[in-house]
Parts: sequence; C-alpha cells; structure tokens
Amino acid sequence: MSEKDGLRTYRDKRHFDRTSEPSGELSARDEAASTDDEPVFVVQIHDASTMHFDFRLEVDGVLKSWSVPKGPSTDPHDKRLAIPTEDHPLEYRDFEGVIPEDEYGGGTVIVWDRGTYRPTSHDRRDRPVPFAKALEKGHATFELHGEKLRGQYALTRFHGHEEKSRGSAAKPTWLLVRTGQHPGGGTPDPRRARSARSGRTLRQVAEAPEGDAPEGDARGGERK
Repeated sequence: MSEKDGLRTYRDKRHFDRTSEPSGELSARDEAASTDDEPVFVVQIHDASTMHFDFRLEVDGVLKSWSVPKGPSTDPHDKRLAIPTEDHPLEYRDFEGVIPEDEYGGGTVIVWDRGTYRPTSHDRRDRPVPFAKALEKGHATFELHGEKLRGQYALTRFHGHEEKSRGSAAKPTWLLVRTGQHPGGGTPDPRRARSARSGRTLRQVAEAPEGDAPEGDARGGERK
C-alpha cells in the first residue's frame, strides 16, 4: 500500500481548511524530526470527547497509531488497553493545538513525549523480524528512546476481544506493556502533564493555541 493510500482514511475524516492538523502532503522523510536512522515515536495527550493518550510509531512512512485511554505506563504490571486508529502522517508528531469542536477529534492536543525507537522483535530462531511484519502477526517489541519514556515495550493484539466505539465498526484491541524491570511511577495526571515540545499544559494550549510558551515554562515546572 502506498503512503498516499495509507493516509486516505486520515484525510477523509478531516477538513484541512478548518483544522490546523497537517494534511500529510509533505515528504515524510524530508520532514522527519530525527537525523539518525531510527524511526520516530510520539505520545500525544488528546482532550477530546474523552481524555486519552495517542501512541504513534513511525512504520513505512506513516505513524501507526493507537488510542490508549489510560496512557502508557512505566510499570511492567500495568497492561494498558490500546485501540488502533487510522494511520497519521509523520508531520503529526509535532502537532499541538486545538482541533475545532465540529471537526473529527475536536479538542486540545499536546505532545507529551517524543523521540525515536528501536525495533527488537525476533523469531524463534532469534532472527530480526521487520517491524511491520511483527505488527501484522500481532506482537511487536521495541525500545523507546524518549524524553520521558525509555526502555523496552511490547504491543500485543488481544485475540477474541474487540472494542466498538460510537459510530464505527468493532476494532481488535491491543495491550501496550512495559517489559523488563523498571522503577517507574505509572502515568501522570494528563491535566497536569506538560508538553515535551512547548512545556505547556492542555489548559495553556487551549487558552492560546498559537502562542509560544515563555522560556521559563518550557524548562521548569511539572514535566511528567
């Protein structure tokens, strides 16, 4: 499937003359934030009809995306529900602002964490498995190199259970889990969490969507 086809659902749901979300028309690689060879990831907090985290991984030129109601956890004992959503363009990794209420996903978005990741899936003979293929098979492992999330994680499709959201067909559910040992504190309160991009909270972005955070705000305060 071409990158253009992969973003068809994303584009069909949005009116880009009304929302400031990126259309994905720019070259994915030309716009990549990272200068190394590792693919990028982003975790956004989305205060829409229901508060949730959006977990996105760069795969084959797009951001494969999951809605994680409770957010990713640093505690290996917390298995977090992850519901797949449409592919997003790579430019979306920088999106922060307010989606109009009458648009799909209307609400405030901040970039809670961002960075790169390293695929770590292997087959039974300990041979590396391409990340897209690992996802297709329903189990993918990876190491996050973010500003807040670091270390090994796994996404596993939960067979026999589907999540049905309003107005859409049932979707297979996944579990997002921190693997290995890690002294972590779970997930922050999304309303107090600060953006890794601007240092602002959801409330601050909602009050001034186009504004820049004061330099002190971007460096200080609660950055969880």
